[in-house]
Amino acid sequence: MNKQELINILDNLRQITTESECVEFKHAERDFHFNDIGKYFSALSNEANLKWKDFGWLIFGIDNATKKIVGSKYRTQGKRTLDSLKKEIADKTTGRISFIEIYPLDLPEGRVIMFQIPAAPKGMPIAWDGHYYGREGESLAPLSIQEIELIRSQNKPDWSAGVCEGATTDDLDTVAITKARSEYKIKFPDSVGESDTWNDITFLNKAKVTLQGKITRTAIILLGKSESDQYISPAVAKISWILRDERNSDKDYEHFFPPFLVNSDKALAKIRNLRYRYLPDNTLFPVEINQYDSYVIRESLHNCIAHQDYEKKSRISIVEKPDELIFDNAGNFIPGSVEKAIEQDAPPRFYRNNFLATAMANLNMIDTRGGGIRKMFELQRGRFFPLPTYILDHVDAVTVKITGKIIDENYTRLLTKKTDLDINTVILLDKVQKKQKLEKAAYQLLKKQRLVEGRYPNLFVVSEIASITGNKATYIKNRAFDKEHYIKMITSFIEKYRSASRKDIDDLVLDKLSNVLNDKQKKVKINNLLYEMTNKKKIIKNIGSDAKPEWVLFK
Repeated sequence: MNKQELINILDNLRQITTESECVEFKHAERDFHFNDIGKYFSALSNEANLKWKDFGWLIFGIDNATKKIVGSKYRTQGKRTLDSLKKEIADKTTGRISFIEIYPLDLPEGRVIMFQIPAAPKGMPIAWDGHYYGREGESLAPLSIQEIELIRSQNKPDWSAGVCEGATTDDLDTVAITKARSEYKIKFPDSVGESDTWNDITFLNKAKVTLQGKITRTAIILLGKSESDQYISPAVAKISWILRDERNSDKDYEHFFPPFLVNSDKALAKIRNLRYRYLPDNTLFPVEINQYDSYVIRESLHNCIAHQDYEKKSRISIVEKPDELIFDNAGNFIPGSVEKAIEQDAPPRFYRNNFLATAMANLNMIDTRGGGIRKMFELQRGRFFPLPTYILDHVDAVTVKITGKIIDENYTRLLTKKTDLDINTVILLDKVQKKQKLEKAAYQLLKKQRLVEGRYPNLFVVSEIASITGNKATYIKNRAFDKEHYIKMITSFIEKYRSASRKDIDDLVLDKLSNVLNDKQKKVKINNLLYEMTNKKKIIKNIGSDAKPEWVLFK
């Protein structure tokens, strides 16, 4: 690269305002410890691999906080002394990997050195002096076991492409093949007409479900008869739908087996996607929508199927609770974090089940161009509902929670009035409403925009009024409590006095509601609250009449 190309790269890197785990700026005004260079080499190389980048950068002569050029006198004896660093680093790294290149730049503000570090090769995490390093935000840290295994798994054979010896097209479900042909035409409209002339095995080869006419594990999972799962044993292909009540007790269940192309729809059909009502600002008319967006729940289940580690002998599960869906599959989360997946908004370098993912894409089940997770987040944000929650605490499991109700009215109100918020800011606000801890830098970002209140780390989303007036007393009067707070108030009243009339409840709750609502809106809100407590949650029941109601506890 010539000098101007390097200056352009440097300028672009200095413009990055958010944390980048593939770039590190250091003063190094006079010297820098050799062992620390090796640690950063390992960390930046591994992080570049995990973030699907070709290389990372270690840059001397730049202040990390301000990104201003301060100049570095590190190894000023000539280019040869810098080049010798390549061998010194290679002597202590995995596979003797070293810098792609080291570029000294003499600029008017001072001397800058740009170390170009290659991404760890596929399947091979890079260690420095026997230890693997990574990044946690802007800090060096040991590379986690999950991340080490994630890189190592990149070279594993594709289990889903394995051929099932002895299996034939007679082991595939004819209804599933018919549906597969239909979905293939939707995905590839130019094939309509021509594909009708293909026999089954030609079609399956074209759709990349079979391999040169041989039945693969992918074919069994997507199109196989229920009894054909013997061909993938001891691996397990099973979806379990489980219905649980408020006390987390099982109420119903059903298991679904191949063909998943057909039976995944049957599993989703078990979900009771009820209508949800909420009252937007400045209107007396409640909005009615489904608890769950059909794309979001379909994408969640199909991602489970595509990325399940079938060799773990574990089932895929859908747990349905009154206001929540929980999807669970075996296997680590390949992007590493949701933020990385959304930031990249592109397909990963590899899939655990590449053959299966390709077939599912050809049969219109998933999109391998990337962006599925981001679209789920955008759809939930557009509905003003909580964003999907990804739980990645376990090395060998991914859990996704989809909430089918509003958690914090301030969060919803803020999204309706600030439609220009970027998705990363919305993700941070969603963490606040879910009481998840934020990094200090994220808190400061939200605080600067006046989107949160409270003392760190105990934060809450502000209402629009708070950010406009800055008046704390006005804010308290206008902020809404969580719905569960009102439910608890009413329940406690009835527990103490055995029953409650509508006047009792109005006297109890009306003056506690947000002053953003007028009197009619407050009455409608109480109506909705009582309807939910009576008909959905079954906490209370009316033993009086519609004209003169008298509520008592349901049990």
